[in-house]
Amino acid sequence: MPSSDVPSSDVPCALDAFIAAQSFERPTVVLEIARLRAQYHRLKAGLGRAEIHYAVKANPEPRLIAALVGEGSGFDAASRGEIALCLAQGADPARISFGNTVKRASDIAYAHAVGVRLFAADSAAELDKIAAHAPRAEVYIRLLVGSCEADWPLSRKFGCDGAMALELLDYARALGLEPVGLSFHVGSQTRRAEMWAAPLAELAKTWKAAQAAGHGLSLLNIGGGFPAFYGEAIEAPCAYAGAVMAQIDSLFDAPTRVMAEPGRGLVAEAGVIVCEVLLVSQKSAQDSLRWVYLDIGRFSGLAETEGEAIRYPFETAKDGQAMGPCVLAGPSCDSADVLYEKRPVMLPLALAVGDRVLIRNTGAYTTTYSSVGFNGFPPLDVQVI
Repeated sequence: MPSSDVPSSDVPCALDAFIAAQSFERPTVVLEIARLRAQYHRLKAGLGRAEIHYAVKANPEPRLIAALVGEGSGFDAASRGEIALCLAQGADPARISFGNTVKRASDIAYAHAVGVRLFAADSAAELDKIAAHAPRAEVYIRLLVGSCEADWPLSRKFGCDGAMALELLDYARALGLEPVGLSFHVGSQTRRAEMWAAPLAELAKTWKAAQAAGHGLSLLNIGGGFPAFYGEAIEAPCAYAGAVMAQIDSLFDAPTRVMAEPGRGLVAEAGVIVCEVLLVSQKSAQDSLRWVYLDIGRFSGLAETEGEAIRYPFETAKDGQAMGPCVLAGPSCDSADVLYEKRPVMLPLALAVGDRVLIRNTGAYTTTYSSVGFNGFPPLDVQVI
């Protein structure tokens, strides 16, 4: 494949050298800015004319945000706090989208006051709030999509059906807002570009119906879904993004703006969690399945192991020796703090208390899902290089 599209997991980085030279007092995620920048350029090369609006919720580390501001990225914000964070790092408010469809009225007013002009909605009540507190703002309507092959579907909570979307476009216009487009989310960790086909076709029907109804839509927000490498093969980022854009070009009459909101696919592979083994045990003398307890668990950064949806790659200094299956669990006194049990993890049989474990590609949705002191354990530490 072209050098510009080498998967970031295969690109040499400073992470390993830094981690090898350090000792860590508690579980720590190490983030590499150069790796983030490289992934941004790969996605941008594939997305072409589409604008990248980084989904801040994936990792709100200020130094990452500042680096993306420097690269020219826009931002998808879910809250007033995320908007303020982006502004503090130098982001242009005109390049921030308030993409949460459930917003506090005072936060809408704040966003409008600081210069944010683009808001998401999926209900009449949300449009009422936007009209009252951000008059004449641009709005886009989020659709539910019925087809989803992502590892982590996201459509159930947000969006509306096509018929309602058309009604909301009319209502937004009646309220004095500017309805500029439609959005959807294909689902987090959509591993192959071909999985976008059915949702995009569904969206295209509503888009064309809106145009026929007299709405001159100009913005197609395709959300996130861009995958990270977690051990199962994925397409390289440039090729993947290019394949998604090719589908858009075949279905839509070239919207003037296409907005993409990568989060996981942009930042996950820029991070590695360093943790250690607290205990290796068995439940009976006859049980050949080991339980390996780490000093990090579901409540301290690995919440996405819920349902074993996201399966992180693990690495130890004893890899290459004899391996065996184990149940992987966290340190807290909570029975839900089990990471992988339905599909045990293969780890070295020689793994012992105190051994260091690296959890690869953990730059997304780890610090943000880390609790503040559950069971007295400190939140996940962060170091940036």
